[in-house]
Amino acid sequence: MESVEKECGALGGLFQAIVNDMKSSYPVWEDFSAKATKLHSQLRTTILAAVAFLDAFQKVADMATSSRGATRDIGSALTRMCMRHRSIETKLRHLTNALMEGMVTPLQDRIEEWKKTANQLDKDHAKGNFFFFFFCINQ
Repeated sequence: MESVEKECGALGGLFQAIVNDMKSSYPVWEDFSAKATKLHSQLRTTILAAVAFLDAFQKVADMATSSRGATRDIGSALTRMCMRHRSIETKLRHLTNALMEGMVTPLQDRIEEWKKTANQLDKDHAKGNFFFFFFCINQ
């Protein structure tokens, strides 16, 4: 009988520790979400600046390519370089979208749900703890 009480107490303590861990982790998750949102915003700004720079760079390359003489080779090299940088821009766009759509938005949607669930579990555990303890003693 005493071992059953110890097991019930240990199980209740473990459950309470898990709920407390869930509650104490909210600020960390919310901070992570806020910082990821800020990173997303900064990356989008960086992409806009990169696009403007690459458009201007492409104009320089086109001007050099369409000129006569030795600058055509320089223009061709600049065009290739611009194309490589545009592929980097595309990858940065994919990263930015994946960050927001694949991680931040689902996380933000879940944080409030986690809070409500943890609070409800804590309330249910507090109510049921007496009955659970009473059940363990009477066995």
